[in-house]
Amino acid sequence: MKKYILALVVLLGLVGSYNASAQFRYGPMLGMTLSDLKFKQDLITVDKGTGFSAGLATEMMFPGIGFGMSSGIFYEMRGATLHLGEKKVWASQGYGNERTYLHYIEIPVHLRFKWTRMAGVEDYWAPFVFGGPTFSILAGHSDIKALKYAYGEVGLTVGGGFELFKRWQIQCSYTWGVTYSEKTKLLDDFSAKNRTLDVRVAYFF
Repeated sequence: MKKYILALVVLLGLVGSYNASAQFRYGPMLGMTLSDLKFKQDLITVDKGTGFSAGLATEMMFPGIGFGMSSGIFYEMRGATLHLGEKKVWASQGYGNERTYLHYIEIPVHLRFKWTRMAGVEDYWAPFVFGGPTFSILAGHSDIKALKYAYGEVGLTVGGGFELFKRWQIQCSYTWGVTYSEKTKLLDDFSAKNRTLDVRVAYFF
């Protein structure tokens, strides 16, 4: 995890050197999540869970070329329902269908391309795409004694959306967890990574 944080600091430093010629904006963002936990082995049934996200979004675009970066800091709730009771190793301890909540502080660092040369149409409607790493720090979790949790995770995100009237942005993205988020205590190799679908709305000042 330390090497990912170091890479984030270096990347932000490089971006900061170009800040003088870029157009920087920020604003609140709210969203809904549909998350899943992908285990290495299909030993139990896993049901997707819904959650939400909220925070401050930032955007830095370089004039004339349509390229830029997006970042911010968000709270996001992820997790899923684990049918631990399907296996005797957990059913014998009284576990059944357990909803595991994962609360994260999320910092995305995404490259972005926005269509800005559309004969004036971009003043009213402009599509964009983005992608890159997402760094998440675990802020809290449900108290399921059969599980142990990672302190954070790194994911890869791709997404797209559209901007309305140069203020509102509506976007949808999908994040694949690269590092594990939780694992069972009794089966050391039974670890899971997050898979998260996000739909978010932002307003930029």
